Amino acid sequence: MDRMLYVAMNGAKGTLLQQGTNNNNLANLNTTGFRADYDTFVSQSVGGAGHDTRNYSTYFSAGVSQSSGSLFTTGRDLDIAIKGEGYIAVQDNKGGEAYTRAGDLKIGSGGILQTQSGNLVLGNAGPIAIPPYTKLQIGEDGTISIQGVGQSTSELAEVDRIKLVTISNAKMKKDLNGLLLPSEGGEAIVDGTVSVTSGALETSNVNPVDSLVNMISLARQFEIQVKLMKAAEENEVASAKLLKMQ
Repeated sequence: MDRMLYVAMNGAKGTLLQQGTNNNNLANLNTTGFRADYDTFVSQSVGGAGHDTRNYSTYFSAGVSQSSGSLFTTGRDLDIAIKGEGYIAVQDNKGGEAYTRAGDLKIGSGGILQTQSGNLVLGNAGPIAIPPYTKLQIGEDGTISIQGVGQSTSELAEVDRIKLVTISNAKMKKDLNGLLLPSEGGEAIVDGTVSVTSGALETSNVNPVDSLVNMISLARQFEIQVKLMKAAEENEVASAKLLKMQ
């Protein structure tokens, strides 16, 4: 009885974890540049004296979906979308380097270029500072040019270039703030072939239909596992009654 209960309980726990990942993907359906998360489970034996008679599943993050979202036009000067592969380099909350596909940028205090979540956008030599301007353009290669206050309309000065990278093994993981990092063995490489579309953004790559179907499937799976736990309890009660009769 305990073996049946243990298997059902462990399965229900894993289903809840899967449902959490799936629901998080659905919740970010409209998040700019969001990449869907994958998860997986590995069967492992419970060690101890004698033969292994119990197995449990261990949850692992399987990485991030690499498919691209759709591009839509905004017309905003500070909006950019990566065309094809590549990532925008930003500074994470610990001062390290991380990556994102969210190109809805803004200018913070001191003229520092940031993402909407407040991460500093990196350029050739660190965070990008933009002087006061009347006109701003971001080229396909990430070069930022401005028309300074008081300058003629024909004068555009290059300020910096957004650091655009590709990942050597193409596998990514996320930190606690949702920024992308190379998986073990991967390396971010500055890539001059990465290009951006100015005045546009990339949507989330979450497939709403697949996620909704998966949510229903996981809910049914959890219901079956709970029924198995209930059946194990009923069998235990029935067995105890038989023993008392003897």
